Amino acid sequence: MLSQKDNEMICRVGAGTPGGALMRRFWHPVCTSAQLPHPDCAPLRVRLLGENYVAFRDSAGSVGFLEELCMHRGASLALGRVEEGGIRCLYHGWKFSVSGDVMETPNHADPRYAARLKAPSFPVREAGGIVWAYVGPKELLPAFSRYAFMDVEPSHRVVLRVNVACNYLQLVEGGEDSSHVGVLHTNMARPGWKENEFTPNPDVVNPAALASNDLEPALKIEDTPFGFQYVALRKTADSQVRNARVVPFIVPYGRVIPAPAFLFTVLEVPEDDTHTSTYIVVHGDAPVTEAKIIELLGLNDPEYYDRKNCTFTASWADSFGQNRELMKENWSGLRGVEVEDATIGLSQGPLYDRSREHLVPADQAVVRVRRVLLESIKRVMENQQPPALGLDLRGVSACDRQLDEGAAWQDLLPSHRQTVAA
Repeated sequence: MLSQKDNEMICRVGAGTPGGALMRRFWHPVCTSAQLPHPDCAPLRVRLLGENYVAFRDSAGSVGFLEELCMHRGASLALGRVEEGGIRCLYHGWKFSVSGDVMETPNHADPRYAARLKAPSFPVREAGGIVWAYVGPKELLPAFSRYAFMDVEPSHRVVLRVNVACNYLQLVEGGEDSSHVGVLHTNMARPGWKENEFTPNPDVVNPAALASNDLEPALKIEDTPFGFQYVALRKTADSQVRNARVVPFIVPYGRVIPAPAFLFTVLEVPEDDTHTSTYIVVHGDAPVTEAKIIELLGLNDPEYYDRKNCTFTASWADSFGQNRELMKENWSGLRGVEVEDATIGLSQGPLYDRSREHLVPADQAVVRVRRVLLESIKRVMENQQPPALGLDLRGVSACDRQLDEGAAWQDLLPSHRQTVAA
């Protein structure tokens, strides 16, 4: 269990909160590149860490990230015109560049006045099909961290955003909980479960395709420069070999999940205390299509996912579309990895009270997530640098392999011990 005080400290991310101070030290995904598809396209209203912003792509293709409300009289720039190298407020026509320069003030056309002003703007990077921004203290701007998926061919990568109406930590903890994979995702993880027979799932793209039927994995955990890594060790038919599934936690909310032939990098970005933007990036050595990933995740049904607004739409109004009749053959009565994960996160409520839970050894990685975040918050409050900040994360990965008895599981991913500054 976690005390209510500590729970609040980790979960609350608004301005002026300890958790918000930690979050504001990092670069964050703020939208996918596809959400700003071409120069001078419609701007995008973005909620991040309890505050509102506007993202836009100017006439040259550069992306800007500004406070949402116009510095003149507070009208939303998300309603503005994107044209001629900037974004123009509808109210009085004030126009701003991607760097916040005031380009025009039509109702006070004195260029000396405009030259003295600058709209609140924030550093932006575009990489790996994602637009990233930094909204923390300017004097503490960290190096931009690169991930492995940023270096692959676009045809070998799929980037999705899924907005879920619950606190980010509920989704982070689900992703770091290896024991849930063989239960919640039973139909994909353990085909043949109805007949008490384990048949490996042949889908090389599916991250829930387990190589073992063991539902009580033994966990081992090691701290790393980026947070920690853990291994879930599952029994196999050979008593001298165990299946080793290694997953990292990247402060403040990242993880990499292994599929047989691909990797899923997942970033649970807090919009505010009760809303999260989940970014799922699938990459590998072979081409992969968005249609395949959308179907695998169960998001090809509009009952669950509004692709235009990137929103997970299922709710308690229809019990998340759960089919009780289907549960005779389908464990959850739901369909798709993300549908099952998002539904469980939402079922815990907007912000889960962890002081009431009862933990078991299989929850060790979940406990370590909380401890690392609390320690990271403490470091920021003491003006120290938190883990993962400014690191080159291209060597952070995951794997699901066989491990001989007595072999060191850390040797499966030696790069995790060699993570260095970007």
